[in-house]
Amino acid sequence: MELEDYLKSHVPYGTRKEIQQVRRELAALHGADATCPVSTAIFLRTVAEAAWDEICGGKATTEVAPFWRVIDPKSPLAKKLRAGVQWIEQQRLAEQA
Repeated sequence: MELEDYLKSHVPYGTRKEIQQVRRELAALHGADATCPVSTAIFLRTVAEAAWDEICGGKATTEVAPFWRVIDPKSPLAKKLRAGVQWIEQQRLAEQA
């Protein structure tokens, strides 16, 4: 839930962040030197899949954690998501307008 809240409050519409930047910012928020890259990727995937379930259930993208703003469509993680690489790319393009 913490990562979900972070995405909603720290990654606004039309912006993108690299996962490494997210990890640095999360660590700083908690006075830590770093976060675990593996754990962060696992939690990010969990948040993305939950958001996708909400979207499929009828929620607008403005109401869910904006995972597409931090998951690079070319990354291995993007290829594992049910939302799919193409959907992530479309969301990123739509937010550029």
